[in-house]
Amino acid sequence: MLHHPANSSQWKKIDRLFLDFGKEARNLRLGLASDGMNPYGSLSTQHSSWLVLLVIYNLPPWLCMELKYIMLSMMISGPRQSGNDINVYLSSLIEDLTKLWDEGVLVFDGFQNETFQMPTMLFCTINDFPVYENLSGYSIKGHHACLICEEDTSYI
Repeated sequence: MLHHPANSSQWKKIDRLFLDFGKEARNLRLGLASDGMNPYGSLSTQHSSWLVLLVIYNLPPWLCMELKYIMLSMMISGPRQSGNDINVYLSSLIEDLTKLWDEGVLVFDGFQNETFQMPTMLFCTINDFPVYENLSGYSIKGHHACLICEEDTSYI
């Protein structure tokens, strides 16, 4: 049973592949969650809003999903769903996440009373299938719609 992403094989594989990143417990691992919503509660309205949230996974399991530790990185609002054009809105976030991974940022650790360079990794994404299609460009419809099975998807 998985109680926290730190117990996952993905977390352990990252620690093996990126030794320097895995050694430092203060390096951040983030989850990106996104989904669309209708802020007015009426399905007939044309307005759409997309929330893009960042979740800090370095925290203990009972704190990861606390509202005060979830960051609203952007809200995309408009007269219709952004669909495949969402990448235009996300480009600045992608640039920031790339910089955080490549260079990190200088951070002061008050507990150890020292400054250190902290890289950050986008560890995972959390979304439903329609959002997955918009974010990744992977088709979730048709003969090869299963993300795991791909060519072996049974469509009969």
